[in-house]
Amino acid sequence: MADEMLKILVIGAHPDDCDISSGASAALWRQQGHNVRFVSVTNGESGHHQLSGETLIRRRREEAQAAGETLGIRYDVLGNRDGYLQPTLEARFEIIALIRNFDPDLILTHRPNDYHPDHRYTSQLVCDAAYMVMVPAIVPEVPALRHNPVIAYLPDTFERPYPLSPTVVVDVEPVLDEVVTMLGCHVSQVYEWLPYVMGMADSVPEAPNARRAWLKQFYLDRIAPLADRHRDLIIATYGEERGSQIRYIEAFEPCEYGAPLDEAAKNRLFPFVP
Repeated sequence: MADEMLKILVIGAHPDDCDISSGASAALWRQQGHNVRFVSVTNGESGHHQLSGETLIRRRREEAQAAGETLGIRYDVLGNRDGYLQPTLEARFEIIALIRNFDPDLILTHRPNDYHPDHRYTSQLVCDAAYMVMVPAIVPEVPALRHNPVIAYLPDTFERPYPLSPTVVVDVEPVLDEVVTMLGCHVSQVYEWLPYVMGMADSVPEAPNARRAWLKQFYLDRIAPLADRHRDLIIATYGEERGSQIRYIEAFEPCEYGAPLDEAAKNRLFPFVP
């Protein structure tokens, strides 16, 4: 177990965003006894081709709860409407209060350039909450923090206006099965909505074991490009021999609006990285 209990807050736009982008690191933090919390800023009401509204909201809340339980983490789904998110003052104040109440050492969220407007606005809301979490006159009903948390961006493969520029890479191969178990709880997404919207619904098997194998390959195909894109940083982190063989990673880019993610912070916040 860790000597210091870290508090890690992952803020995604939708139920399953946190899992897909940082589930492996979450598993590694939890293995060392750290406190990890996932938050979906929207309620997930629009993420399906056959269901919507309250029926889908209930289902996705239940799926998120089940996913969190696989790692022993709290998984909150906020009430903002899926597909309707705006960076309003009200939404900003909600995020400020959430951050203050948890008082995290590290916040992970989407990058500001992303295909989905809910992702972009979630990023903006977190960035707008940075520094303001220390200002007592803002959201005065919740005590202000005395420090600005470190903020980092979740990995993606978008190129414009600039590609992901991580300073932290995490070898996630030892915990791939834990992530697949967690993702498998989001049945409405990984076996229904995402295959539908990606035009591959016919490829999803019916048998449970075959489904899990399909999901694992789907997940690996999604994250595989990251390792080759950031091979130099992997080798610099893990050494030539191990670094050249690592196939699957999560990678995190510092957000300048948070506290510095310098070498001391990286060593403290990512204790499972050499």
